[in-house]
Amino acid sequence: ARLGKFAQTSEIGIGPDSPELPRPKRPLLDASKLRAHEGRESKPSWASGQSAERLPPSRITQETETVHRTRCHTNCLEKPLSRAFERLGRCVGSHPWIFLLVPILLTAALGIGFIYLPKEEEENLEEQYTPIGSPAKAERRFVQAHFTTNDSYRFSSTRSSSETNFASILVVSNSETLLESEIFEEVSKLDQAVQTLSVRKENGAPIHYREVCAKYRTFCVPSNPLLYVWQRNKTLDLKTFTFPMHNFKNHFIYLAGFFGGNTLGDAVGQNHLLLETKAMRLLYYLKTEVKEDSEQSKEWLVHFLDEFYNLKEKLAFKNIQMVHFTSLSRQLEFEATSMTVVPLFHLAYLLIIIFAIISCYRFDCVRNKMWVAIFGVVSAAFAVVSGFGLMLYIGVPFVIIVANSPFLILGVGVDDMFIMISAWQKTSLMDSIKERMATVYSKVAVSITITTITNVLAFYTGIMSSFRSVQYFCIYTGTTLLFCYFYNITCFGAFMALDGKREILCLRWLKKPDQKYSSLKKACCLPFSSVPDEQGTDIHPMNLFFRDYFGPVLTRTMSKFFVVVIYILYIISSIYGCFQVQEGLDLRNLASDDSYITPYFNVEEDYFSDYGPRVMIIITESINYWDEDVREKLEKCIENFKENDYVERNLTEFWLHTYMDYMKRNGQDPNDKDTFMNGMSQFLHKFPAFTYDINITSNEIISSRGFIQTMGVSSSTNKKIMLLQLRETAEKCEIPLMVYNQAFIYFDQYAAIIENTVRNIMVASTAMFIVSLLLIPHPMCSLWVTFAIASVIVGVTGFMAFWNVNLDSISMINLVICIGFSFDFSAHISYAFVSSTKTSVNQKSIEALYLLGYPVLQSAISTIIGVCVLATAKAYIFRTFFKIMFLVMVFGAAHGLIFIPVFLTFF
Repeated sequence: ARLGKFAQTSEIGIGPDSPELPRPKRPLLDASKLRAHEGRESKPSWASGQSAERLPPSRITQETETVHRTRCHTNCLEKPLSRAFERLGRCVGSHPWIFLLVPILLTAALGIGFIYLPKEEEENLEEQYTPIGSPAKAERRFVQAHFTTNDSYRFSSTRSSSETNFASILVVSNSETLLESEIFEEVSKLDQAVQTLSVRKENGAPIHYREVCAKYRTFCVPSNPLLYVWQRNKTLDLKTFTFPMHNFKNHFIYLAGFFGGNTLGDAVGQNHLLLETKAMRLLYYLKTEVKEDSEQSKEWLVHFLDEFYNLKEKLAFKNIQMVHFTSLSRQLEFEATSMTVVPLFHLAYLLIIIFAIISCYRFDCVRNKMWVAIFGVVSAAFAVVSGFGLMLYIGVPFVIIVANSPFLILGVGVDDMFIMISAWQKTSLMDSIKERMATVYSKVAVSITITTITNVLAFYTGIMSSFRSVQYFCIYTGTTLLFCYFYNITCFGAFMALDGKREILCLRWLKKPDQKYSSLKKACCLPFSSVPDEQGTDIHPMNLFFRDYFGPVLTRTMSKFFVVVIYILYIISSIYGCFQVQEGLDLRNLASDDSYITPYFNVEEDYFSDYGPRVMIIITESINYWDEDVREKLEKCIENFKENDYVERNLTEFWLHTYMDYMKRNGQDPNDKDTFMNGMSQFLHKFPAFTYDINITSNEIISSRGFIQTMGVSSSTNKKIMLLQLRETAEKCEIPLMVYNQAFIYFDQYAAIIENTVRNIMVASTAMFIVSLLLIPHPMCSLWVTFAIASVIVGVTGFMAFWNVNLDSISMINLVICIGFSFDFSAHISYAFVSSTKTSVNQKSIEALYLLGYPVLQSAISTIIGVCVLATAKAYIFRTFFKIMFLVMVFGAAHGLIFIPVFLTFF
């Protein structure tokens, strides 16, 4: 359970009737005795499990001196907070309807904020799931400022600074190779069918493919260069083409990325014969630069998505299979995933309500808190409505991963409810409602406050993340937890006070049945009609299980040996897994499992993973290109790029190389500035593709760019290494260089995710350590809390790899969360151990488990129940949340119930 749930044990704050209570350390015990002597009820430390004890008058002076001499600093926080809550409890008990209705009205008012919940607005994946201020975004701004493109006349996808609108079809042959005329004929029919698709505007005018396609001169850019050549001369021998470049009538055709699953033959110059190929890519680029053209392109793409399956069924090809994808697919499919969890909300609430009823149900009909437990879940729902409504009011963007938050809030938010119910059941039925509420609030004040502080701190540290989606999730969840805290001490407390009046009525009816009491009042006393012990206490059987069975077995020598062996295996497996975990968010995981983009990416990974993005090498400043020394330095830098393991050295494209050959053929001197600059216009006229690679202003080359082809970067690790190595090579060059590709916007997450995760974990862990020092002023406790946090984080991270969970912005949220939960699980167990006055370490451990074992178990179960429904979700982002929260709860509870109780006995 969270920190606060530890207060719900049957012994904490019960009073002198509590059986077998532990004796706390001297300062805390003396303070309790002194307060008892002064005629006030003892308010023991939030984790000590103490009860009041009367002091003989002869010892008052001595104990007072001890208190002043060794006063525990936690009292500076505990005492005033307990008194403030005691006064609040009296107010709630005196005016329950006010404290019930005002929060409900506040919920209704804040709930209006849901009108601002985005319905059709697109969630920008780049903005939410890529690092804020990443280097690639600055590189893109530079490219956009210094280089232009023209997708209406001379389109080039490699020269675009941002992703263009496109549709892509991967064609896979059912036979060994696609290089057969019969198969090419089917692919050609598919190509023609796609290009004949048209969609009508709202005004009824049709939008044809030729109107929206990106053009090279006056023609649409071919979907596949080899297919384009074959369509114009179907007598060509398809076995004579070379890969990755083919010289067709002195024009080089670039085939890398258009064919996959290749079998290459003999070398032909720097290329090889393409003997067999299994898959082919068809790319339909559409206009993007002009807003009106882009909107029409998107309309055509939506129509393409709607018609593709009909087209596939109509063509019914026998020799090929097809998968498709568009530039809109990730966005559309990602937005659709949010709808997959809506039905799960109802199931989650039902499960939590059932769990709350079972946890709070008592055979004592008067003390039965079934309806109070149900309202506690409703109170958590109020917190979700209020927290989300407030955030929407003030304009905090709602991103899809925030949809995970209500499931977590349900599991965590009911914890304080259990504490308050448990404390209520330790009060006497003979006391007034006002006094009983004062007692309850004074007992739970510190525990539920510390619970809220630790959990909210853990979430708010996530605001420092470089990923906006993480920031927004943490803001929504942290704020909602604060509302949970507020509603628990107001409207839930008020409902509990009203239920206290029911207890009195039921007790009176049981003592003296009278027909004047309505059948409703009789029903509230079902299922049993026995008169409860008015002065009795409610000790849960699970507490006795931990004291009489679990604790003694765990502290046996043989059991300790097995626990140590299990922990060694656990930590070794976890450390190994930490080195196996993959980094970064795979964009295919943003869609649901049954999405059409999943098979597309699978085929792409199987057949098209050899070649990566084509990267720009940008000369960012004006240099003397006509200076031979400068050219030598630049050429040395280009060679350094070619020597990289992730670069295909034979596919480099650089205008300066072509210009030097051009000048030499024309007998011009490339070392003369005037000759160099004057020949540029004629060169660009002859080689127009380089027009957009050279920024000439006032007869000076401000900046220019070339291109290199990357390869072997299919995994996230290779993408990160490639990106860092290329940037490092650019920085080391004597010429000012920059590398960029539009895919780097997403590759930057691989480099940033570990840094962000480590920073957030360090900050949150430091915050937890400070909290433990301030509120649990015992060095040994702080050390064990730190140990538990580190151990759980290592375990969760390591087992993520075994459960196929990447370290990305989604899992990073959960790693930060687990810090707060690890603190909750470990702090009280270790403090109860060191505070015990039992004579042996085994008895200390048993006592700690007796006091706190069941709350730890109950809290872990409640949280798992809250998120377990996400295991059935069809989307990765929701299943990942369940997986990591499950690991956090299991490992956290294992540390609190098994590892720490055993390890403490060794010291």
